[in-house]
Order: sequence, then C-alpha cells, then structure tokens
Amino acid sequence: MNIKSLLLGSAAALVAVSGARAADAIVAVEPEPVDYVRVCDVYGKGFYYIPGTETCLSVGGYVRFQVNVAGDPAVNLEGDDYQVASRVRARLNFDAREETELGTLRAFARLQATNTSGGSNGVAIDQAYIQLGGLLMGYRDTLWSSGIGGLEDGLLTDSDLVVGDFNTNQVSYTFAAGGFSATLGLEDDGTGDVVPDVHGKIVYSGAWGGAYLSAVYDETFNAEDVSDIFGDNNQFITLSGNFPTLLQDGNNDAFALKGGVLLKDLIAPESQLKIEGHYAFDPTVYATIDGLATVNTFAANNPNILNPTPGSVPIVLEYAVGAGYAQAFGKLGVALAGQYGETFDTQFFVLNPVGQVTTFDASGEYWAAVANVGYQITNNFATLGEVVYRNVDFGGPIGDTDQVSGFLRFQRDF
Repeated sequence: MNIKSLLLGSAAALVAVSGARAADAIVAVEPEPVDYVRVCDVYGKGFYYIPGTETCLSVGGYVRFQVNVAGDPAVNLEGDDYQVASRVRARLNFDAREETELGTLRAFARLQATNTSGGSNGVAIDQAYIQLGGLLMGYRDTLWSSGIGGLEDGLLTDSDLVVGDFNTNQVSYTFAAGGFSATLGLEDDGTGDVVPDVHGKIVYSGAWGGAYLSAVYDETFNAEDVSDIFGDNNQFITLSGNFPTLLQDGNNDAFALKGGVLLKDLIAPESQLKIEGHYAFDPTVYATIDGLATVNTFAANNPNILNPTPGSVPIVLEYAVGAGYAQAFGKLGVALAGQYGETFDTQFFVLNPVGQVTTFDASGEYWAAVANVGYQITNNFATLGEVVYRNVDFGGPIGDTDQVSGFLRFQRDF
C-alpha cells in the first residue's frame, strides 16, 4: 500500500466517523398522540364525537333566500294594494347527545337571523332545551303544535295552517313504548301568574302514519285582555275599521282539544294524507291562526304566547277542520291543503253614516287554501313556491275580508 492510498483511506474513515457522530446528535421527537374526530352513528347521520369526550354533536342548518308577496289589504309605501319584500334567513342547529345511566342526555339550540329588505339582522334563539330521557325543559314550540314524527306540525304545506303556533318556556315528561307515547307538560303563560298552562298529549305512530290527541288548559285569556291576542295596533285588527271584542262567559278559563291522523302511501307511493281539527270551549291563544298578512309575517321570528302572530291579524277559531295532501315525484313535490272553521262570537263597534256608534255581534266563517310546488335542484339545494288564500266573513255591516299571499324560496341545507 502506498502513501497516497493510505491518506485517502484515512480521510474516508474520518468522514464516516464525523458523519456518524453528526447523525447521533439529531434526536427525533416522537409525535404527540392525536385524538382524531370519530363518527358517531348512535343517533343517525351527521353526528361525531367531540374529541376527548363521549358526547356526540351534530351541527346543521340552512341559508334561505325568499321573496314574499302579500295582496290587498296589505298596502306598500307607494300606495299600491300589495307588498313585496325579499327575505334572507340563516339558521344554525346544535344538537349534543350522550348516553347516561338515566337515559339519553340531550341539549338542542337553534339560532337564526332574518333580514327582510334591509331590516335588522339580530340573532334570535328560536329553540333551546335540555332533555334527559323523557324529561324536557326549555324553550320551543308549544306542546299544542310541536310534533312527534310530524304528526302535529300542521297540514302538509309550508304555510301549514297550524292552530296556536308559538313558542313557550316549558317543562314536560314523555313516556314512550314502541310506537306509543304520552306527554304531560306545563308551559309558562307569560303573565307572571303562578298558574301555568297544562297540556296532555297521546300519540301513536307507525310505518303507515299515525294519530294523536291533544288537550290544553289555559287560564289566562279573557275578553278584557283582548289586546294580548290581537296586539296593540288597532289598524291591523279592524276588518272594517272597527275594534272587535271577543264575547264569552266572563271567566278566565279555557279548554281546547285537537286531534289528527296521518296516512302514508295510502293513495300512491310517496304520498301523505293528513286530516286534523280542534274545538275550543272558550277563547284561547291556542285557538288562534294567522289571518291577514304583511310581507313581514311569513314565518315570523319567535312568536310568543302574548302575540302568537306578530304583525298579522290572528283569527280566534272556536273550531276548525282541515286536510292536506302531499305527493312526491322524485325530485318534484306538490302539496295542497285546506281548512274551514268558525270564529268565536265577536262584538264590533260600528260607526254608522250619521256618526252614531252601534254594536254588531257575530261569529265569522273562516276558510283557507294553500298550494305549493317544490323541486330539489341538486343535493341540499331546493326551491319552493307557494300560494295562500284566506277569507273571513262576519256578515252584516262588517262583511268579509280575503287575501292572496305567497312566496318563492331558494334554500341551501347543510
């Protein structure tokens, strides 16, 4: 071996040793364990486990653009006998659930903001409640109009002609076995009085549809508090420029019953037929229904027990019966609904031609019809158009008032 080869070999050895020592100086850090989001399929689609917990969460909602139209007697700022306004709504639903030794523990919150032609964008709590097993407490639709399996949510159109549709703070307990359920609930009537409204409800549902019967006791309504139900703006509640007062027996108690049946696929596949009705023994907010509309009364935000239909004329029905039919044809859906009823006896103060004020007592006939067509444009994006006709007739000097209203809607669900 010559000197040149020896030097080259020594240099190579030094490089190798230096490289080994340099490599030994770099210590790789072990990655931290990651708790990846896991799908929770216990409660259906859309739920996932909150990392580090056994709580399942679902977040959903929609963004909606809608154009509302309200015909005569609605009047716009230019003096035309109609109103048109665009509306945008954003809704978020948060649903958290987990299993406990006492049953499913659930918290549900719905937040939404609605803007009508540049109006306020304030966010409102539309629903918020806690459930543990059959116990429920919080704020949502009154038991009178909230549904189980869609049975009590009104007829089968978007303007579903629900009687007594508003939100309340409430506590209830539901016993369920198979397709049968029975609910007893107490609702805050908003008056500050210690006596709540009391609800009872029984429901049976199955693959064929279902049936229900509801009863409510309301001790808050009386003729002197007519402004609680009609609102304080007299110009909306006078069908002919006259202030109405409901007539009754003088006590504050009211009792009402409601029932219905839903039949699926009876007439054709993908069809639903629903029939329901109610009878109120005395005037009560649970017997009110939307009347004359403005463009701001479509799907009013957070209606409450003292003003069930803000901005419109509620009609207080002693009884009503209605039916709805919905049929799907793939991505296309159509629905029709109709309702007929009679109002409680109402006293009107009438100004006659010579300037004298007289009274006129009457009960009015009420009927309504709704038709809509919807189309699923693509997954989670649909459009819906609807037309509503309402008529109430008290006869005599009051006469009748009718109105056509409707909307065109585009909605993206998520």
